[in-house]
Amino acid sequence: MLLADTLLSARILIVDDQDVNIRLLELVLRREGFTNIRSVSDSYEVIPTFASYHPDIILLDLLMPGIDGFAIMELLRRRISEGEYLPILVLTADSTAETRRRALALGAKDFLTKPFDQIEIMLRIWNLLETRFLYRQIQRQNQQLGVQVKKGLRDLDEAQMEVISRLAQAVEYRDENTGQHTLRVGRISAMIARVLGLDDEQVELIRLAAPLHDVGKIAIPDQILLKPGKLTHEEMEQMKAHTSIGARLLAGSRLSLLQVAHEIALYHHERWDGAGYPHGIKGTAIPISARIVAVADAFDALTHERPYKNAWSINRAVEELRSHQGTRYDPQVLDALVQVLEQDGLLSRAYAVSQ
Repeated sequence: MLLADTLLSARILIVDDQDVNIRLLELVLRREGFTNIRSVSDSYEVIPTFASYHPDIILLDLLMPGIDGFAIMELLRRRISEGEYLPILVLTADSTAETRRRALALGAKDFLTKPFDQIEIMLRIWNLLETRFLYRQIQRQNQQLGVQVKKGLRDLDEAQMEVISRLAQAVEYRDENTGQHTLRVGRISAMIARVLGLDDEQVELIRLAAPLHDVGKIAIPDQILLKPGKLTHEEMEQMKAHTSIGARLLAGSRLSLLQVAHEIALYHHERWDGAGYPHGIKGTAIPISARIVAVADAFDALTHERPYKNAWSINRAVEELRSHQGTRYDPQVLDALVQVLEQDGLLSRAYAVSQ
């Protein structure tokens, strides 16, 4: 968890043409302990203020005279460097589905309808800022790792591995209350990879990269990610975008670990029969790392309790996975999972994740 003092130093930019709304937001933020706050009521001043202030989060109204919030997000997209995570929390009285879709498509990371609940908006702001700071940490670590690669260094040090692990857990804590799912997926994926005959280096890369499979969920709004009921078609399409988002976050690295993490994030929802997403590729065209993680992820989800289901027995989970063998999942990967489960003591060690 990031230190509260670090988050409280975040630069917060409020954009709203109504002074009363600005004063209310400033009051709520200062009462929470935030001190670095800047407000803009004239929409024409937003871009110059953004350029000089470099905010860590933007609280943006949509319906304003002059340049509205949609146009502002269009202008910001040209100024935010590729791969940067800058959260925009939209606050608006317009709650129509079309407005929500348009705002999210233009880069909004979350959406609240006015009048907002003060406790809820602070929780959203804390969550978005924590993701922002964690993501910046891993970017800095990636830059340092690039220097090390040029010098011929191959191993990640303990601090760098911790940042990667914390990023994976930051995503996991949003929709799973223990944060251990990602670590278990990494361990069972490595065990499957070993049974399949992958070499030691590949096994270790998959173990370390697999926990980042859902990293793209940092950009999925809470009202979709945490929705207790069934998602609508439009919500499901937004949820599916986490594969492409995660791939973009991890793209371009020279490190083997992040290259494997990139292909896992992008392809772990592809299906053996080609009916998956985002690209609909099938069979061995799907990278082996993603085929392994798809099985490990599904097995762990079935055998652990979730808000919407009880934990299944191992036998029941295997039967369910077998029912999709050759359609959803690679038959050889499923066979390897069964071999792992049949090895005495191996499974218990894989799930003995240190706290």
